[in-house]
Amino acid sequence: MRVWDTSHLLDDIPVSKSDATEHVYDPADSQANLGRIRQHFKQLQTRLILGLVLGFLLPNALLSTYFHFQFTHTLKKSAKLNLEAVAESQKNTIDLYLQERVVNLYNLFHSKEFSLKPTPEHMENSLSSLKQYNDGFVDVGFFDTKGIQIGYAGPYPSLLGKDYSKESWYQTLLKENKSYLISDIYLGFRNVPHFTIATKQVFDGRTYVMRATLDPDKLYIFLRAISQGKEVESTLINQQGQYQVVDPGRSHIPGRRAYIPPVSEAAGVEEVQYDDQTMLIAHSWLKETPWALLAIQPVAVAQAGMIKARLVLTISLIAISLLISAMIFFTIKKLVSRARRMAEKGQQLQEMLAHASKLASIGELAAGVAHEINNPLAIIMATSGVIRDMLNPEFELDHSPEAICKELSVIDTAADRAKGITRKLQDMGKSRTPAVVECDVNALVDEVVNRLKKVEFKPKHIEVVSNLNADLPHILAEPEPLRQVFSNILINAGDAILDKGTITLSTESKEGMIWVTIADTGKGIPAENLPRIFNPFFTTKGGGRGTGLGLSIAASIVKYLGGTIKVNSIRGAGSSFTVLLPINEQAKKAIRQHDK
Repeated sequence: MRVWDTSHLLDDIPVSKSDATEHVYDPADSQANLGRIRQHFKQLQTRLILGLVLGFLLPNALLSTYFHFQFTHTLKKSAKLNLEAVAESQKNTIDLYLQERVVNLYNLFHSKEFSLKPTPEHMENSLSSLKQYNDGFVDVGFFDTKGIQIGYAGPYPSLLGKDYSKESWYQTLLKENKSYLISDIYLGFRNVPHFTIATKQVFDGRTYVMRATLDPDKLYIFLRAISQGKEVESTLINQQGQYQVVDPGRSHIPGRRAYIPPVSEAAGVEEVQYDDQTMLIAHSWLKETPWALLAIQPVAVAQAGMIKARLVLTISLIAISLLISAMIFFTIKKLVSRARRMAEKGQQLQEMLAHASKLASIGELAAGVAHEINNPLAIIMATSGVIRDMLNPEFELDHSPEAICKELSVIDTAADRAKGITRKLQDMGKSRTPAVVECDVNALVDEVVNRLKKVEFKPKHIEVVSNLNADLPHILAEPEPLRQVFSNILINAGDAILDKGTITLSTESKEGMIWVTIADTGKGIPAENLPRIFNPFFTTKGGGRGTGLGLSIAASIVKYLGGTIKVNSIRGAGSSFTVLLPINEQAKKAIRQHDK
């Protein structure tokens, strides 16, 4: 089935009384179309770029923000874990250092020269032996069961014979189950900061003590030597926060630290504000003595490496995103520009084809006019020649008034035919002043059908079936042109039925339009002829029947009324013409009010 729609004929409906000319190809219209195309593609490009921003850059920015916070969290956690590992490593090293010093001192009890009544020479040999192990040893002393130092070697000979039974470290050593003790840093009898490593041994049921003092400066230097990490400062404090090592270049008197780590946590890391600077402090409690090793590092330094890596990644991500966005942007711009140029060329080609089609239609119209006019003119010329021959005595023809009047009637008939053709052409092209009234479409259809039944359909066996909607609303139109529309379509439907058939009429109202459908069971319209059936002078009837102006005039009238004609046709089964006419409720109310 082929469908042909005449809605394209509405493209050149006059918008006012003064604008009644048919639309033809105009460079100004072409420029307007090109402007609309450019505007369309400009909007398309804008939407695509917005889609790029919303679909690529925005999710990318959200993901970057999420990963930035995750990276920052990981960065802080990594810095803390790293500093905690440094503190744990240094703590283990200090524990091992102190264990070795205890073993060095304990070995003196088992040396060959050991005696419960040591001589000065023996004590000097013991101190030399200790210093061979580590130069941090300052002196060595031996205590009897009463806490009297009966043997001494070192730079403070006045300590020989001193009673240490009241010293806290001595009393703690005797009370504890451990055989050794490492004291906190203190001044003691010598009034110099030092700390004591002491061991006890039982001989014949009596407890004797061997002790040695270590130089805190040497321990500080050792602690500095094992320090790890950039700008990491390590120190030792006891449970009261008192420093156990002191920088020799700063002070010789141990001070206290404001931050004291909890004893309940063997190790940990805290972020502390100190002197307008945020510091990371990692602690780890020693096993050999109740000291905590503190590793202190500025947060900015601890996170510097990863912050730099984050900065590089952020800059790289931004650069890559901008690069990809620029590539997509220019690609979109290039593709849209190319599509716009193709659309402009297509529009220009379409307008050129439409212009060429109109020129071809004009040529076809001129040829049809010439053909239709030439036939009556040929008859007139031939008949006038016959009259001249009748008046010529040589031919001895009947030249009575009756015979001449008969030939003149032939001329009149041909002239009337030519006049009818020119009048129809004028009706198609002229701009009419609307004289619309409220029309009942069903009544107009019935009038046309009743007239055709008496004349056109009478010789044939054609059955007319009417399915008219009784509730059809009235429309504003000119009755006579509408009768001509229905009459032309019905005549064509009757001509399409060769002997016997049915014409079905139906009316309905939908989509704001009146639908009038005229269907026949005739021979149908060939598919190749459908695009041409509304062209002037196009006819397939042959035999001199019809001028080819019926459907053209009908289409022109319907177009003038603001409607359209749709055609369905199946070859060998019939055709269906549907006339769509607009309903104007406001105009109808105005007419009724005027009538009242």
